[in-house]
Amino acid sequence: MTANQKLFPSTTAKVNQNTPSYVNESIQKRIEDHINFYKTKDEQAIKKRINQLEYEWDTERVLETNFAVIALASSLMGLLGKKGWMALSGVASVFMIQHAFQGWCPPLSIIRRLGIRTTAEINQEKMALQKLIEKRGRVSSSL
Repeated sequence: MTANQKLFPSTTAKVNQNTPSYVNESIQKRIEDHINFYKTKDEQAIKKRINQLEYEWDTERVLETNFAVIALASSLMGLLGKKGWMALSGVASVFMIQHAFQGWCPPLSIIRRLGIRTTAEINQEKMALQKLIEKRGRVSSSL
């Protein structure tokens, strides 16, 4: 592994690499629990879950929204004459740059502990559920 790879982890791995293992394990356990739950459900229920997953907010979306709210609020406060609030936009911007390059920023620790998943984790559940549907299709067509 080069120094550049350590400093700038891959886009798909950066969040997991910067999340405590017990949090990653908890999220993986939740994915497995969902898949096991849907093994006993009909195809329509599985498709409904897949559709819900299409709209689940991932870590990036939550961080982007968090940043935008902070930037907007501190800008508005600055416009109202409280110039000290403008610094908050700068700090939030530094955190977003840090996250983009390294995959970590202070809000990420909270977001992950709240169970917010990465796109890859959401897709992992979707693919497993899709395989359940496909497997059932193969079983019913062979009968």
